Amino acid sequence: MSTPRRTPLGSTPLVVAGFMLLAGGAAWGADPTPALQDHDHGLSVAQAAEPAAPKTGRSPGRKDAQLYIGWPNDGDVVATHFKVWFGLRNFGVAPAGVDRDGTGHHHLLIDAALDNPAEPIPNDKQHLHFGAGQTETYLDLALGRHTLQLVLADANHVPHDPPIVSKKISITVVQSRRPPQVSER
Repeated sequence: MSTPRRTPLGSTPLVVAGFMLLAGGAAWGADPTPALQDHDHGLSVAQAAEPAAPKTGRSPGRKDAQLYIGWPNDGDVVATHFKVWFGLRNFGVAPAGVDRDGTGHHHLLIDAALDNPAEPIPNDKQHLHFGAGQTETYLDLALGRHTLQLVLADANHVPHDPPIVSKKISITVVQSRRPPQVSER
């Protein structure tokens, strides 16, 4: 009668699978996406995308997060009533009041700048809040040149650290080119 052969603990399939799950970030509550290797920097994409440690008590942002205005484009000429849509990559959208890592909600700055990223974004005609998680809106602006910029902020309307902002674009608003209304008489 022979004795069963013992394998080293680290090579059993169950233990190896467990280590792979933990090393790959698929432990409870973590992102289950596989890590892709970035050969130029020696970091996995999953490591590079980790939120930065908050230095200011603000919610952590991600350096690879991209916030952008999908339409209109920089330099466009638009009518007085026009649609604006927002885009976001490598971060999530959540309504205001929902405090979840890696998420925020949009704020559209019209003819304004982000003055203090450590303070909540004001809520007025130049700082529009999209606290329900909206990713588009219609605007009615006066004739002339205007600037638009998106800022992503946390559950309390405070920009992330580092701030996640879009490029500031310029548009020109002109009189609507709608055909004249025909009377029903």
